[in-house]
Amino acid sequence: MTIKDESKLKGKLLLEKKNVWEVIDEKEKQNLFNLNEDYKSFLDNAKTERKANSEIIKRAKEKGFVDLEDLLTKKEKLAPGSKVFVNNKDKGVALFIIGREDISKGLHIIGSHIDSPRLDLKQLPLYEDTKMAYFKTHYYGGIKKYQWVSMPLALHGVVFKDNGEKVEIEIGENDDEPVLYISDLLPHLAKDQMAKKLGEGITGEGLNVIVGSIPCNDKDINDRIKFNILNILYEKYNITEEDFTSAEIEIVPAGKSRDLGIDRSMVMSYGHDDRVCAFTSLRAILDIEETEKTVAGLFVDKEEIGSVGNTGMTSAFFENAVMDIIYLLKGESNMNLFKKTLANSKVLSADVAAGFDPNYPEAYEKMNSAYMGEGIAIVKYTGSRGKGGCNDANPEFINYVRRIFNNNGIVWQTGELGKVDQGGGGTIAYILARYGMEVLDCGVPVLSMHAPYEVVSKADVYMTYRGYKAFYQAK
Repeated sequence: MTIKDESKLKGKLLLEKKNVWEVIDEKEKQNLFNLNEDYKSFLDNAKTERKANSEIIKRAKEKGFVDLEDLLTKKEKLAPGSKVFVNNKDKGVALFIIGREDISKGLHIIGSHIDSPRLDLKQLPLYEDTKMAYFKTHYYGGIKKYQWVSMPLALHGVVFKDNGEKVEIEIGENDDEPVLYISDLLPHLAKDQMAKKLGEGITGEGLNVIVGSIPCNDKDINDRIKFNILNILYEKYNITEEDFTSAEIEIVPAGKSRDLGIDRSMVMSYGHDDRVCAFTSLRAILDIEETEKTVAGLFVDKEEIGSVGNTGMTSAFFENAVMDIIYLLKGESNMNLFKKTLANSKVLSADVAAGFDPNYPEAYEKMNSAYMGEGIAIVKYTGSRGKGGCNDANPEFINYVRRIFNNNGIVWQTGELGKVDQGGGGTIAYILARYGMEVLDCGVPVLSMHAPYEVVSKADVYMTYRGYKAFYQAK
């Protein structure tokens, strides 16, 4: 074989990785930047799973989606082109567009999660110690505890009062509002702290949030600073200390998402995992009108702690929603049809991938890592200790997705979660796969995953949106 022949074969035989910035034109680059401005707005309005849920439903209604419960009450039939949403306890939601093809042939589903690692207030959080008032917290999800000290924090949540009234709380996001804070030990006195292992320098019980230091005027009251904080909260929200026992209040980094880099090529924000995949799959389903397949956008809670509870993926929420869809399509609930519909379905488990970080190359295997700016990442398996707990997608389905992406000019890459023995993680993929569905993890590469501020490439956000949209519209 001549050198000329080998040159011709080069493009055919070798996998050529692409950088999104190098293959898009100026018009598409503007579309890319516009999409990311919308993404930043979504992030800023969705800093908890409840607020993400509310933002998703608000946007869906603006695009003509109607509440499935209303249709069930009226017993209105569904037809191709019908758009419906199902709200799961204000912490999860599913969107459906009914396709032209019979639903028994299966759905095209993209499932993401809208919870993120954070600090939760304990049920009795407020206390006073040595002229300071604090909130006690219990961290949620896999965090590095030392990352949460010495930074501005905000409080978001809901409180249900004794009379049943729901009160929404938010403190620390506006420029004229105070922020909260967890102190760290000054380096001058940190000899013993710095001798500990990194994961032991800050303990879970040490993540106590400073909330105030002014005592009330009545010197006969014990814990006068705590009482003053309670008085302020009572005046602002009309809540008492007992109301904390029926509250869900979260501590998250304060402030808005920001462009990162002098070239504005990236976004730095709290909550990319997994709201970047929630947003891109949301925009994808909202930007289509009719489809061949019935499509579903699934947005669930509790993934960061094992997908448990009645708002997690292991609940019957999605099953019940599909059964209701079948009922309004067919006029009856047929278990065989239900099982056949799910077994014939295809799913992208929309979760983030670990982006290769040149500052920590020892944790990654370069050939099989996802890279910033090289598009949506296909992740065949996650898991740990020999793929334990993962879905491990079938090659037939990977090829199906690969062809969709190639045929639609989507820049894509493959990835896995670091070196084999370095660690691991999981997604909702294995839960959906138990129905017999074909499932593949597929999402945006992220730097500093689970840190208070994470980083994504705007190019990857854009290609993920386009990839999800192409999957929804595929036959």
